[in-house]
Amino acid sequence: MYYTYVLFSQKDKKLYVGYTKNLKLRFEQHQKGEVKSTKHRLPLVLIYYEACLCQKDALKREKYLKTYYGKLFLHKRLKSYFTG
Repeated sequence: MYYTYVLFSQKDKKLYVGYTKNLKLRFEQHQKGEVKSTKHRLPLVLIYYEACLCQKDALKREKYLKTYYGKLFLHKRLKSYFTG
């Protein structure tokens, strides 16, 4: 099982999208500042994830969520998170 996930930076209020095989471990790495792309954006909150059966699907979904339309999808999907 692979996971595509979305983190929200409480520092800069931006989203980070990634994929991994071990979601718990990867999130811990982000929280500890061990991931170069997010270490200056702490603290982070895991706000969304999707499970995929294979790496290819998870990577494809990650790439989509980083596009303009993918960001629109996330903002619609997570509307209540952003508005309270």
